[in-house]
Amino acid sequence: MLRYFIKKLGYGVLVLLLVTIIVSSIVYLSPVDPTRLTFGQRMDESTVELKREQLGLDLPLHLQVIGYLGDVSPFLICREQSWKDEYQGSYMTIGSTAIGIKKPYLRDSYQSGRSVNEIILDAFPNTLYLTMAAMLLAIVIGIFFGIVAALFKGTWIDNAVIFISTLGYSVPSYVTAIVLGVIFGYYLRTYTGLNIQGSLYELDDLGDDIVVWKNLLLPAIALGIRPIAIVTQLMRSSMIEVMEEKYVQAARAKGLSSIQVIKSHILKNALNPVITALSGWFAALLAGAFFVEFIFNFKGLGFITVNALLNYDIPVVLGALLFTSSLFIMINILVDVIYGVLDPRIKLNS
Repeated sequence: MLRYFIKKLGYGVLVLLLVTIIVSSIVYLSPVDPTRLTFGQRMDESTVELKREQLGLDLPLHLQVIGYLGDVSPFLICREQSWKDEYQGSYMTIGSTAIGIKKPYLRDSYQSGRSVNEIILDAFPNTLYLTMAAMLLAIVIGIFFGIVAALFKGTWIDNAVIFISTLGYSVPSYVTAIVLGVIFGYYLRTYTGLNIQGSLYELDDLGDDIVVWKNLLLPAIALGIRPIAIVTQLMRSSMIEVMEEKYVQAARAKGLSSIQVIKSHILKNALNPVITALSGWFAALLAGAFFVEFIFNFKGLGFITVNALLNYDIPVVLGALLFTSSLFIMINILVDVIYGVLDPRIKLNS
């Protein structure tokens, strides 16, 4: 298990390195000038050039990428005078070379001047709440409809559930978000009391942050529609497969009621593929939240990333990408471990 974990972690680090190099290269090669966007079009050229030099945007591409990799790396080998004040860590010197361990430095936003680390940490809880709410909907509704479809296999109820789940999976989350926002947040707002846009935390009349839970409902439904559809069909297929097993037929032959058979013999075994699928979908929901958050003006990680893209705020874009990629890798490793725990036939040593 330990060997497998180290191997997967090594692959994850390699993926992160490649993603950072490729995306940062694409971003830095873009013809858009972030310093001009920061100051505005009327700023004199000398001031813009000075700012570009301070940000290191005047350097060749390979030096910009190497500099960024040095900032985000937890390990650094550099000249002692190159150790930045923004690095939170410690180092030792060997001659004029500094060798140290530090906290990854994601630099500062071009637009606000805030630390990207702080921006991400402030925004991520909102995305986490949204993702967990969508996942909860997927678990409760998806498993319920999957059980109902399996119990009524071949009937109109089964066909209706399959049709609705297929439709729900086929529609992109951002389209669902627009439809839900327009219908329930605009046309039916008098009856639903829901807002077409709004974040989890809003300012009241006194300027204090208050939690507005109703703003979580529509984004969570929009984000959860696709995993609900997946869980429904997985649960249905798994239930049907388990119900045909001999030990289930034997339990029924002993005189156990249908509820006892489902509770004691079917559900436990039918839930295994659903649980593993849900753990993988958690990472997908984090990515899917990007456009859903932007549509609902829900200020999470996705909202700040899309907003940073529009403003060409390079440090925020790269920092959010690196953070999200790290989450994907950790969740994928966790999913593989869960597979091994739930199914002993899967060996993690290979």
